[in-house]
Amino acid sequence: MDPFKQPPPARSGARTNTLLAGLTVGFACLAALLVANLWGRAPARPKIPLVAPSFLETTPWRRSYADMVAAKEDMSDFDCYACHEKGKPPPIRFDANLKIVIPKEHANIETKHGTHDRNNLCYNCHNEANLLTLQVRDGRELKFDNSPPLCGSCHGPTYRDWESGAHGRTSGFWDTKQGGIQRLACVNCHNPHAPQIPTREPAPGPNSLRETFAPPAHAAAKPTQPSH
Repeated sequence: MDPFKQPPPARSGARTNTLLAGLTVGFACLAALLVANLWGRAPARPKIPLVAPSFLETTPWRRSYADMVAAKEDMSDFDCYACHEKGKPPPIRFDANLKIVIPKEHANIETKHGTHDRNNLCYNCHNEANLLTLQVRDGRELKFDNSPPLCGSCHGPTYRDWESGAHGRTSGFWDTKQGGIQRLACVNCHNPHAPQIPTREPAPGPNSLRETFAPPAHAAAKPTQPSH
């Protein structure tokens, strides 16, 4: 028999068809295994709970003077000279413990600005020469609807955080083409006469969009104490 003799075309075609059929079956089985995921399935992602509606509330705690002016409300309560005489600053009285005595006309005011009553003096903020304005420590006069610079004259770091948006609350649109940005003033959260506010529960952190895996068991183990 001639070793260099080529096999008949029919036999060669049959072998090729057999090989292709075998590869087709093999790839089909591999695809079925991949679809069935027989090597293990990833754990089902837990459902992300909805954020409590209280964290989405945008209503300020307090209404500021500017809010009342914008709403065109009756501002007669802020007309100091309806009762006080111009050019004659109202005297401030103190009790035996050097605490300010609140007149009955202002009984709704609670003076707790600062620890140890160190800042319970009306004229630290109010302008005694003009009761319709506020006075900053550097001598500037401010209207009641522009009080944040007054707060910043004593609370500099907090004021800088407020200006940059890290303190207080900023709501609205990142893209100003879609809408405006609302910035709350200090007095929308803090009562200027008693500015301390109760501690609030922090909002939950963001949820990961990728799978997270538990750390290895040994990672959480506490180090053993060396023996002596």
